[in-house]
Amino acid sequence: MSEKKIPYKIYLSEDEMPRVWYNLRADMANKPAPLLNPATLQPMTAAELEGVFCKELVAQELDDHTPYFEIPREIRDFYKMYRPSPLVRAYCLEEKLDTPAKIYYKFEGNNTSGSHKLNSAIAQAYYAKRQGLTGVTTETGAGQWGTALSMACGYLGLDCRVYMVKCSYEQKPFRREVMKVYGASVTPSPSETTEVGRKILAQFPGTTGSLGCAISEAVEAAVSTPGYRYVLGSVLNQVLLHQSIIGLEAKTALDKYGVKPDVVIGCAGGGSNLGGLIAPFMGEKLRGEADYRFIAVEPASCPSFTRGAYRYDFCDTGMVCPLAKMYTLGSGFIPSADHAGGLRFHGMSSVLSQLYDDGLMEAVAVKQTDVFAAAEEFARVEGILPAPESSHAILAAINEAKRCRETGEEKTILFGLTGTGYFDLVAYGKFHGGEMHNFAPTDEDIARSLAQLPKVD
Repeated sequence: MSEKKIPYKIYLSEDEMPRVWYNLRADMANKPAPLLNPATLQPMTAAELEGVFCKELVAQELDDHTPYFEIPREIRDFYKMYRPSPLVRAYCLEEKLDTPAKIYYKFEGNNTSGSHKLNSAIAQAYYAKRQGLTGVTTETGAGQWGTALSMACGYLGLDCRVYMVKCSYEQKPFRREVMKVYGASVTPSPSETTEVGRKILAQFPGTTGSLGCAISEAVEAAVSTPGYRYVLGSVLNQVLLHQSIIGLEAKTALDKYGVKPDVVIGCAGGGSNLGGLIAPFMGEKLRGEADYRFIAVEPASCPSFTRGAYRYDFCDTGMVCPLAKMYTLGSGFIPSADHAGGLRFHGMSSVLSQLYDDGLMEAVAVKQTDVFAAAEEFARVEGILPAPESSHAILAAINEAKRCRETGEEKTILFGLTGTGYFDLVAYGKFHGGEMHNFAPTDEDIARSLAQLPKVD
């Protein structure tokens, strides 16, 4: 029997925490398009990528065929601090909605970083340490990824330099202080500390920044500093691989009680949480073993799936990264300064983009005032204050449950609760004070940005 056919259940340890990560690409008939070198428009080689990323992570990034990667013991030991994470039946929410639907959520906020991001942060920091590097650089939107990486680097004794999207840096001062507690340096992006940052500031004076801007600065800092590499908290294949532990644990718990979800829902910015949650379920769908409905939920202010184009584009605003084929609004697109900082990325994971283009997944875009209303409804009955990013999935789950109430269907809904919102109280305050407004780019805004896409396909 080939490794690909072996059920993932045998890869569970005694505490029901997976001993492997699952590579969804191995089961995709249509593989995600390769990263391209922007100078030659040829697929990026391992040697080229190793100048930016850690060697082992490059191998994971480029591997479309190996279904399982063993999780190193040191990483599993770290995971044991907070994994397996809770899978919760939302009985109180079901009762409040008076719905026949059964609602489950996988809660990833039960660690100090407050989100799922730690799953990949410890993996990437581990491979950097094993390679003998001095430190790493990264970007962060809402701050969860920066916090997670600073924790991982502090644990392993690595230097950590974080470029934080400027609007989040200003909205969430306590988040950046937590990063500093763990030894990280935090710079608001775009900044005057890098050449690309100065260029962006000159082109967009007064900009509140974006993940694309912060990525550009972090990459420049990494390649110009000996002994450093760049690590990314979402989008990349390697990150979705690490986050598959979310879905593997969720499926293990549901299988144990004979529960099969009809709908799986996740918020979508770059794709790490969504890709990790749906991985084993989508694998079954691709192999023809079961069928599920998948819903990606994104902010109306940054609608990559629902209003973007499926094209090759730069992953960063400064155009220093490789080209990725993805649903994109254009690397020059600067989202409005709404309160879902972790979802303010112009593009989407190549894996999820391919699945969406193949019709295997749906996407919806929602307004932030509706998101915060759903967040409060959830918090009042389930006892967890959710992050704005997570609350996009909550809103979609509530809407699905209400439809079940209207139709009488007894669907089972699973969504990802990616993190807590205790560092988002400024945003909650604006919502309470009537100061929160909805933003959506015009068709002209998007067309102007898409017109600047590189001429590749």
